[in-house]
Amino acid sequence: MTSDDLKFDVIVIGAGINGAGIARDAAMRGLKVLLADKGDIGSGTSSWSTRLIHGGLRYLEHGELSLVRESLRERAALMAIAPHLVRPIPLLVPVYEKARRGWWTIRLGMIGYDALSFNKSLPGHRMLSIDETLQKAPALARRGLRGAAVYFDAQVEFAERLVVENVLSAVEHGANVLTYTRVEKLIIENGAVIGVEFRREAPCLSSVMDNSDVAQYRVYADIVINAAGPWVDQVLSEGQAGGPRLIGGTKGSHIIVGTFPGAPATAIYVEAETDGRPFFIIPWNGKYLIGTTDIPYEGDLDDVQIASDEIDYLLRETNRVFPIGSLTREQILYTYSGVRPLPFAGDKDARAITRRHFIRVHPTIRGLFSIVGGKLTTYRSLAEQTIDLVLKRLTSDTDPSLRARPRKCTTSRDPLPGAVDFDAFCANFKQDSCLPEVTKDRLLSIYGTRVPLLLNLIAEEDESLAKVFDSETGALSAEIVFAFTREFATTLADCLLRRTMVGLNSSRGLAAVEAAGAIARKHLGWTERRVEDEIAAYRNEVLRFLRQDENVNTLA
Repeated sequence: MTSDDLKFDVIVIGAGINGAGIARDAAMRGLKVLLADKGDIGSGTSSWSTRLIHGGLRYLEHGELSLVRESLRERAALMAIAPHLVRPIPLLVPVYEKARRGWWTIRLGMIGYDALSFNKSLPGHRMLSIDETLQKAPALARRGLRGAAVYFDAQVEFAERLVVENVLSAVEHGANVLTYTRVEKLIIENGAVIGVEFRREAPCLSSVMDNSDVAQYRVYADIVINAAGPWVDQVLSEGQAGGPRLIGGTKGSHIIVGTFPGAPATAIYVEAETDGRPFFIIPWNGKYLIGTTDIPYEGDLDDVQIASDEIDYLLRETNRVFPIGSLTREQILYTYSGVRPLPFAGDKDARAITRRHFIRVHPTIRGLFSIVGGKLTTYRSLAEQTIDLVLKRLTSDTDPSLRARPRKCTTSRDPLPGAVDFDAFCANFKQDSCLPEVTKDRLLSIYGTRVPLLLNLIAEEDESLAKVFDSETGALSAEIVFAFTREFATTLADCLLRRTMVGLNSSRGLAAVEAAGAIARKHLGWTERRVEDEIAAYRNEVLRFLRQDENVNTLA
């Protein structure tokens, strides 16, 4: 290993959606990039959203027209570059008497939303009568119902895969990736950051460090980007960089339930009676996703769990909207919670804090940038703005040869790896493949046009990899091998929760984890001890989704 192996143009800390997008943009523009995360790719906040790619209808209430415009533009871009992951979804907005947002407020909001839409890539809204509303959602509470609006946004069913594909694209363009690698110190000389001290906590599958035996090491760069989400301040503090507080995160929690009496066929976006905050009831992954809350959070960022009163709130409001549903705690399959990395705003009402993103230049340390805010929808534009700034800094401060590198951002039109020639591939795959239709649909929705790489494992290595290892999802054994050999998974949790998506089934993957471990032992050479340890670690990791309250179904 030479000293050049440890020198980068840009080090990105945090492999969530923002960090992954920044790494992809930087690598595509010719920069030498290192992306590092203390956990797995997309294992933090990016996994805990409501899984929508949306313009932010409620942002109009706060006059954030530019944010809505940007979000709608990015929605169109993501549907174009990742059609296998980002798909249109209709949302029904019931309007009730005495609600904070009445008929005309909703209608004006819808008109504004349509007007701000970037390229009219989705149909405009419609206002529905009471009868038309009940045709779409027959079990809706009727008392005080005045009708509804219906409009389109987009859903990213598996947000984890959006992060993974951005990382895969970054690697295709030369980026290096380190997972399970914690920043211990920012290296600062003469008022400028020149690198980072890392501690590697698990083996990594793609990096210049793979053959190194050291657990601690230094890497160097002209620019360090702190994209650690809610952990931004922690990175600065532990890295001995100091500075003003940047993050004032709020907790958002969701519950996942199966089909219930009166469950709607379309997504519902409705105002909560308790606090007037809009929330969602969304068909998702064969189940229903209900959320979210918005509560200031100062607790442990590595162990965020739903609170009992949040469960009560989401159940109560859902049962109010769908009275015959009569949802109870026993019907909750699992929950999840995360912290939004919003800008610190003191005692300001959490609902009024902007959802815009900010690129904060450190006040005293040159070359150190921190990303504040941001969301799934606008990650690509945030990345573009960040690398525009980085290139401006690099070309003015350092190597003049950087001026000769390609510097125009193309991430808004270059497809992610699973979306290359997607429409043509889908037509041929569905016609030519002998796989069951449900299997073909599932593989396309997760891997897109990368499916042949997966199926090649079966043809070239072992036909037993064609066997289904999880009956609920129909996941193939080959997907386990693929996750570890082609998608940078390090643990069974990485594989099940953020690659194969089996960990989002009704049992949170617990019914499939032993089968997954057996596949890894047979095809990846794991020892019996490693299989046992991985299974135990997986069960421990998913406990936080299942143990929130003694009355929540623990799937034991």
